Amino acid sequence: MPLDPDLAAFLELVDAGIGNGARPLHEMPVSDARLQYDASTLALDSEGMEVASVSSICIRSRDGKEIDARLYVPAVPSPGRLLPALLYFHGGGYCVGSLDSHDSLCRTLAALTPCCVLSVAYRLAPEHPFPTAVHDAQDAYQWLLANGPASGIDTQNIAVGGDSAGGTLATVITITLRDSGGPQPKLQVLLYPCTSASQDTESHRRLAGGYLLEAPTLQWMFSNYLANEADRKDWRFAPLETPDLTGVAPAFIALAEYDPLVDEGMKYADKLKAAGVTTQLRVYPGMTHDFARLGNIVAEGAQVRRDIASMLASAFQSS
Repeated sequence: MPLDPDLAAFLELVDAGIGNGARPLHEMPVSDARLQYDASTLALDSEGMEVASVSSICIRSRDGKEIDARLYVPAVPSPGRLLPALLYFHGGGYCVGSLDSHDSLCRTLAALTPCCVLSVAYRLAPEHPFPTAVHDAQDAYQWLLANGPASGIDTQNIAVGGDSAGGTLATVITITLRDSGGPQPKLQVLLYPCTSASQDTESHRRLAGGYLLEAPTLQWMFSNYLANEADRKDWRFAPLETPDLTGVAPAFIALAEYDPLVDEGMKYADKLKAAGVTTQLRVYPGMTHDFARLGNIVAEGAQVRRDIASMLASAFQSS
């Protein structure tokens, strides 16, 4: 279908701003890009739903540094019982994004499912290049297993998820657990994940400019994150490079029709299905990358949150 008209009008404003001198992210210093990305959230995203509590968490990483995280606990009819949890990793190409930029999304998923949501501020590049974000994600998962009950979380009932680069981190956790013999999460929720070593699909060519995620911005992010070209073939950056996906957690993959990443997302869904992994794929028509955070622009931003919550609730109830 055509690009959503409200989204098209928004993209015209973005283009007009750039034409009048506004700088795209990839032309800014990283510190400015982070501020811009977070500040735009206030205008683009709707307010998150109410939850019972929000608390700050510090997670000790394997190198002794502290990783910030935020725990959202929903209001439930029977307080005191252990609740399922979603471990969530924000998008932003490993360079931008924060707990604040994804606060509305995480609040709403916690309230709708309902479940606890632990949102992780893994360390960003270029200060912390690959594979730091991977290690932080893995350490956050182990922290949740060890400390979840003290926070009211049922560690037998955990899902992992993320958007864009965060989706990559989520699916890497499932592969790591498969290889180490650890128990799989109940579900992996992948919102338009980055899965390919190279950005050479038809959708990358067709949607390289004018659809929110620009090709130069994506390469700027990856060049900040990766130490060398050889890292592109590492499956922890490009999960499509994984020889076999047998035995990983069931997946819900949400893609956008007008996203350069849509083709590689579909390829990843196909690879999961070929490995016998239960996989639900939805391509949201007329949408662009990051639409789950555009609640003030498009109604589909709220719809995909409801869809994710429904998938999470079903996965948690089946245990």
